[in-house]
Amino acid sequence: MRKNAQYIFIVGLILLLYGALQMRPVRWDLTDDKHYSLSEASKTLLRQTDSPVEVTLLLDGDLNAGFRRLKKAAEETLAEMGVFGQLKIKNYELTSSSTDSLNKIGLRPIVIHEREQNGKTAQTTIYPYALMCYKGRQTVVSLLKNTRGLSGEENLNASIEQLEFAFMEALQGLTRTETPRIAILEGHNEPDEAHTYDLMTALSKYFQVDRGSLDERPINIHLLDGYKAVLVISPQTAFSDAERFIIDQYIMRGGTVLWSLDGVRFSEDVLQQDGFTPIVALDLGLTEMLFHYGVRINSALVQDIQCLSIPVNVSTDPQQPNLQPMPWTFAPLLLTSEGSPITKGLGQVMSTFVCPIDAVGGEDGIEKRILLATSTASRVTATPGEVNLSDVNPDLNTFQYQYIPVAVSLEGKFNSAYAHRMIPEGVESDEPIRKSSVKTRQVVIGSGSILLNETQRSQPLPMGYDRYSGMQFSNRDLAVNTLLWMTDSEGLISLREKTVTMRLINDRRAHEQRTQIQLISTISPVALLALIGGLVYVIRKRKFEK
Repeated sequence: MRKNAQYIFIVGLILLLYGALQMRPVRWDLTDDKHYSLSEASKTLLRQTDSPVEVTLLLDGDLNAGFRRLKKAAEETLAEMGVFGQLKIKNYELTSSSTDSLNKIGLRPIVIHEREQNGKTAQTTIYPYALMCYKGRQTVVSLLKNTRGLSGEENLNASIEQLEFAFMEALQGLTRTETPRIAILEGHNEPDEAHTYDLMTALSKYFQVDRGSLDERPINIHLLDGYKAVLVISPQTAFSDAERFIIDQYIMRGGTVLWSLDGVRFSEDVLQQDGFTPIVALDLGLTEMLFHYGVRINSALVQDIQCLSIPVNVSTDPQQPNLQPMPWTFAPLLLTSEGSPITKGLGQVMSTFVCPIDAVGGEDGIEKRILLATSTASRVTATPGEVNLSDVNPDLNTFQYQYIPVAVSLEGKFNSAYAHRMIPEGVESDEPIRKSSVKTRQVVIGSGSILLNETQRSQPLPMGYDRYSGMQFSNRDLAVNTLLWMTDSEGLISLREKTVTMRLINDRRAHEQRTQIQLISTISPVALLALIGGLVYVIRKRKFEK
């Protein structure tokens, strides 16, 4: 009777535990890179959804091994999201009629060409997207990240790393009830709207973009408080004391600023007309202010062997020009850092006339991360100096510097540049000067060109597009990621730092040792079972013989 009671107790405990696990599943992620775990920011966002989120995976059809891996990873990520939110997941069956409807809504397929073992080339059309719908609002999630310079496997791995961020970014946009505002400052001969058109277009997906100046008198100290971020892009005249004070106190109250500044003054018109232009230091009145925040933009230009090419007339006959592409070292192709969520996974960034940046301040408590740097073969041209179009074949032995920083992110509590000064004349203030900030963020870029787009026949070109080579660089993604990082109060941008270790098969070795691998894979399990069975038989025989 006592024994039966123990059995009943054990069975009841097992049933109780099973019921508890059914009500609240317990999940353990045993992978070393936490591949199957969501961040706390993602869980919080998912729990805030009060209606079902419908997700339709369009990645379907005759997929190769790499894209099957991407699809499986997407399904696993969505399944994990379904634990914390209301998700309805379905796969989209691709047919000729369904692909027509996808094309009508602007989704363009990707054609994959692969060489099979028999030497034939196979062509596959895929749609690496997902449709996410919430409360009648729909958005497209791109599952494939195609970074220039990376192999197919590396791009697929990077895409898997970014899946959680891609889905969470889309869901955040669908659940947002109010569009945050950002401001682009004017009034200092900044580039016109035609040259910031693509920047504004890219940011308008996430923000309401306003433009305006600080030249009203008197200036109210709270003039910028309604903005999540302020952008200062390539000003050419100095800021007044009152304007600097307004920006400084905006930062002290938790505002974020993107500084994209030129450290030298030059004339591109003179350069194109005469073939050379002098370069001198450009004083914007911001040097002391930025020094307090922990950076200094040097009045010099970097040159890099890794650069864009420009058409140069190499003909000696003026009647028969012969334009040939020549390397232009004043237009470096900048390297991106893997150590920041802003630049992780990005390709090269196009630039022209870039100034080096120094981190200053020492132990000031500000976390500084390099975002962009030159290559391993660079040099610096100091001011005053000269830029000459004939300098297309420089001495390579003079390019002895490497990884010169040209863009830095700053995060922490900043000291005010006006901590021990009076409120400037022309500023309306109803409060004392704030001497230090709450924790906030800034980004400083040593060139205005990185965030600008060129124009052709009065039409704006995409940001980061080189019209001479026809190549597209990562400037647009850099701009968007920077603003998302600066305004990210939920911590979702940190998901871009997620890393999935690549574990690739050696295709050549697998093909050469195919028979051997098949034999081992087939015989080993059978041999292991036979060994275990033999050991069990021997142990039992010895036990019962005694």
